[in-house]
Amino acid sequence: MEITQILGYLGALIIGIVLGLIGGGGSILTVPILVYLLSINPVVATAYSLFVVGVSSLLGALQNIRKGLVDFKTAIVFAIPAFIAVYLTRRFLVPAIPDYLFQVGTFTVTRDIGIMVFFAIMMLLASYSMIRGKCKNCDQENAEIKYNYPMIILEGIVVGGITGIIGAGGGFLIIPALVILAKLPMKKAVATSLLIIAIKSLIGFIGDVEMMEIDWVFLLSFTAFSLLGILFGVWLNKFIEGRKLKTSFGWFVLIMGIYILIEEIFL
Repeated sequence: MEITQILGYLGALIIGIVLGLIGGGGSILTVPILVYLLSINPVVATAYSLFVVGVSSLLGALQNIRKGLVDFKTAIVFAIPAFIAVYLTRRFLVPAIPDYLFQVGTFTVTRDIGIMVFFAIMMLLASYSMIRGKCKNCDQENAEIKYNYPMIILEGIVVGGITGIIGAGGGFLIIPALVILAKLPMKKAVATSLLIIAIKSLIGFIGDVEMMEIDWVFLLSFTAFSLLGILFGVWLNKFIEGRKLKTSFGWFVLIMGIYILIEEIFL
């Protein structure tokens, strides 16, 4: 096995750990790992990412359900518009994107480059949210839960559409929404986020199964490492302060986003 493949599977383990710790963010690592370490086409990588993230998040959600941390009412209100949006995006929008988008001078922007640049922009926005993000209810485990239904539904549609394009679960967008719009404490927001990510990622992947050939042997082996990681991450969540971890991971995502932009545009 080549060193890049070993690093790729190690990356799958890290994806699971981060998902288990902060309920998001790990998914945004999946596509770069698949594309740059394992040389998988970006469109296929976004599909594989949905499966890896969906299955891993589902296992993490089940662990948190046992602990009573998942708010099902919020999950349902958010997830229904989200999974409709992600399915429609994967089924109709992504296949409709042309192979060649536009040209700037001698530089041709293809569909693959466009997806990766859009992905990098989302990473930069995510890093800003993680580094700078503050919330009053983060440590108030018994805070009163309030629901802003129109905003939760709108956020679900937006996150679902973004998930469909870039193949990331959108936890970096879901968690702030749950904390701000539903007033969920951070621990419950992380747990509920995993359930929402699982539902909409797997629904989105169904749209891909109908459209492309899946290498199930590779996909299941890669996912297995991510599952081990999320079990470890959920366990570690009890001992590590979420705020510090989220800030550190935000800086890491920022560096990766800048790297992808340089790789796709300048190299």
